[in-house]
Amino acid sequence: MYEYCFVETHLGGFFSEATHRETIMEYAAQGWRLVQVLPTDYNGHGKPTGYEIVFERPRQDLKDGHQQI
Repeated sequence: MYEYCFVETHLGGFFSEATHRETIMEYAAQGWRLVQVLPTDYNGHGKPTGYEIVFERPRQDLKDGHQQI
């Protein structure tokens, strides 16, 4: 079983920092694996401006795929 983490990020203006890369590297260092990036907001021209980054990792409370009681 997996646990999931959802992180929202936005792009703005003509020049924006590559914060999505920093976010992905930060979460990867904590054991999260990138699953998907979904656009969530759009500007008036239909260009995505907001994204949700989805991460997963094995649940910490499980051992050998079984929940400990």
